[in-house]
Amino acid sequence: MTADRMTADRRTVLRATARLAALTAVGGLLGACAGATPRRADPGSLAVHPGTVDPAGGDPAAVDPAWAPGEGPASPAPSATAAPADPQAAASPAAAATTAAPPAPPVLTPLAPGTPAEVVYGPRTGRNVALTFHGSGDPRLATALLEIAEQRGARLTVMAVGSWLDQQPQMARRILDGGHELGNHTQNHQNISAMSPDQARAEIAQCAERLQRLTGSIGRWFRPSAAQYATPMVREQARAVGYEHVLSFDVDPRDYSDPSAAELQRRVLGSVRGGSVVALHMGHQCTVDALPAILDGLTKAGLTPVTASRLCA
Repeated sequence: MTADRMTADRRTVLRATARLAALTAVGGLLGACAGATPRRADPGSLAVHPGTVDPAGGDPAAVDPAWAPGEGPASPAPSATAAPADPQAAASPAAAATTAAPPAPPVLTPLAPGTPAEVVYGPRTGRNVALTFHGSGDPRLATALLEIAEQRGARLTVMAVGSWLDQQPQMARRILDGGHELGNHTQNHQNISAMSPDQARAEIAQCAERLQRLTGSIGRWFRPSAAQYATPMVREQARAVGYEHVLSFDVDPRDYSDPSAAELQRRVLGSVRGGSVVALHMGHQCTVDALPAILDGLTKAGLTPVTASRLCA
C-alpha cells in the first residue's frame, strides 16, 4: 500500500467519525427537548374536567354538554389541590345549602281537630288572620317583607315555588328563622289543574324534595299553582306526596297587577275579617310599600297576623 493510499483512508475514517459524533450530539439534544416539553403527557397524569375535549387528541365523544355551538370547549377544571378561582363563589349561599349538614325540621303547630282538607279561611269568631305570600321573585323584596313583618310582631306564611328555592336556597332558612311558616307552591308554578296526575304529583314532589333538603321538612301546607282551589285530582296527588291539607284563600287583592300601595292597602283592609287568608306575592315592590300600612290597619281593626297553622290551631 502506498503512502498516498494510506493518507486517503485515514481521512475517510476521520470524516466518518466526525459525522457520527455530530449525529450523537444532535440526538442527545432532541432527547433533552422531548423530555422538557412532551408532545402528549401520560393520560393517567392529566387533570381533565369531565366532558371537556382534550386538545392533544383525546376522546372526541367526551364533549361538555354545556358547550353551545359557536363557543370554545370548556376550560379544564383546577386540580383537587388548587384554590378555587373565586373564593366568594365557593362560599355562596347555594354552595353552603348543598354542603351543610341536614337542618333540624321546624316544629309545626298542631291543628285543631276537624281542620278541613282544604282551608279557605279560619274560624270567623276569632281575631286572627293569615297573610300568605307566594314565594318567588327578587330576594331583596322578600327579605324586606319579612323584616317589616318582624318589626311589627307579625308572622307570615310563605308558599315557596321550588324553582325559586333552587335560585335562592338561603331564603328557606331565612323565612323559618324569622318565625314564619313555609309551604309548597309547586316546582315551576304552572297550571297544575290542567296536568295529568303524574305530572301534578311530580310538580308537588319536586318542591317537597327541596323543602326537605333545605329545612328538614316538606312543610304542612300545599297550595296549587295558577288556581285558588285544588281539584280532587290535585288534592289526591298532594296527599300522595304527604300533604294532608291544601291552603287556599278568601281574600285576593291582586297585588300581582302592581297597583299603587294605597290601592293595595284599600283592597286588603276592605275585604279582610276574622279568619281570613290573604293571598299576596313577594316579588312586587307595591306589596313591600303597602305592608306597613296594612299591618297598622289590621292592628286598628283588632286583627292579628299569624301563620296559617296558628290560624287553624
